[in-house]
Amino acid sequence: MLINPIHIEALSKIKSDFANKSPCKFIILDEFLAAKVADKLYLNFPSIDSLKVKRKSLNENKVEDYHFERWHPVFSEIRDMIQSNSFLDLMSKITGIPKLVTPNNSLGSGIHQGGDGSFVDVHIDVNFDPESQMWRRINLLIYLNKNWKKEYGGDLEIWSPDMSKCEHSIAPLFNRAVIFLTDENSPHGYEAIKIPEGESRKSFYSYFYTEIGEGFKYSDSRFIPRPNDGVLKSILTKVKETLKIQSKRLLKSFGIKSLDFQDKNKN
Repeated sequence: MLINPIHIEALSKIKSDFANKSPCKFIILDEFLAAKVADKLYLNFPSIDSLKVKRKSLNENKVEDYHFERWHPVFSEIRDMIQSNSFLDLMSKITGIPKLVTPNNSLGSGIHQGGDGSFVDVHIDVNFDPESQMWRRINLLIYLNKNWKKEYGGDLEIWSPDMSKCEHSIAPLFNRAVIFLTDENSPHGYEAIKIPEGESRKSFYSYFYTEIGEGFKYSDSRFIPRPNDGVLKSILTKVKETLKIQSKRLLKSFGIKSLDFQDKNKN
């Protein structure tokens, strides 16, 4: 078994803890994967230079990829497990959202990595995949950082919807999984990390979707300034995000899809 069986045994408590979180529904599961599996992922994590998608802008600095065929087979094993009916059923039981699915492409699973100075500003994820016409509901992040020190920073921050305060700060510790609802109540990101040469912030991601149903309201991805961001950065972020959303709407009105699919993968 690739997942640690203790989480199957504790399913009732996990479901209750997830449901009772507010305003953002989330759960932290330590020792998420079987120890040997997590170790194998860590030992075979691709080098930061080998990852193909570089994300560097005013609001983020990281790299990511989803080409599982280029990596150690253990990454494909984890992806296959996550796509299995038994795991999807488990995710539905934890979150209370039936019929979750995850595609076999960049919108389904992959990896994130960041070197010294890496950051992703607080943002809301897009909640719709135009390729599959499905509703993005849940994020799963599995951190793979051994010997991660507090002074490195890089905690996953979950902010209040009005951005008045950081509600939760979650250290990206080895074999720790975070499962959270992707909606307007989950602004999240991480501040710039300070790490020694040769270290990096590593995670495996998976996103889960359902068919469009009751309660769906389209929400585009967007970065949101923190209260302590400088005036200039706050203004530039707001202007940039407004222009981005307006340009997407314009393209859509002409029947042109945005080419920036990686907008969906900011965690």
